[in-house]
Amino acid sequence: MIKKAFIFDLDGVVVDTAKFHFVAWQNLASSLDINFTEEENEQLKGVSRVRSLEKILEWGNKKIDKETFEQKLIQKNEEYLKMVETLDQKDILPGVYDFLIHLKKQDQPIALGSASKNARPILKKLGILNMFDAIVDGTDVSKAKPDPEVFLNACKLLNMPSENAIVFEDSIAGIQAANIAGMISIGLGEEKNLSEADEVFRSFLDMPADYQHQLLNKTK
Repeated sequence: MIKKAFIFDLDGVVVDTAKFHFVAWQNLASSLDINFTEEENEQLKGVSRVRSLEKILEWGNKKIDKETFEQKLIQKNEEYLKMVETLDQKDILPGVYDFLIHLKKQDQPIALGSASKNARPILKKLGILNMFDAIVDGTDVSKAKPDPEVFLNACKLLNMPSENAIVFEDSIAGIQAANIAGMISIGLGEEKNLSEADEVFRSFLDMPADYQHQLLNKTK
């Protein structure tokens, strides 16, 4: 059987924690008297926590000292984690669980490649931690997407060449990272936001019934 490395981003692909990030970043921005919009939140998808706060400060034309910067990051993460505590299996995005189950039955290697530093506890809350053969998150990489480090590291852990990898992403930075690495990029979300992806679907439910078979035979 053909083997491919199936690599999934977390936020917006496996689970919708993007809404939690938006609320937490919006509250942080408000505390600094900065207006933070949903459109700006889109630009933070797949971006590290530190860079996200830097961008918010740039948009608001604000400067804060290093100590306040660190305090704000902690504040944001603590608020986000309180919301994460409410997660359970029902919060897995539509079609994802069945897609993962089918991959496991086919003995296909599965990895998570996420900027989130909370990936493992989130997967545990969702009850699917054991479905992933490798996890690379924000604690394991030094370069944020669109640098492909997170996906290349996932391939190494799966012992698979990068040209045999398929990446599922909801952010343009993630799609760009997959493309730079020479991997097949599948966008989840609005086509207008993910036009650089090889293919785009609104959700896993919109994929053809034989899509996994198609992907196994697909090349970049």
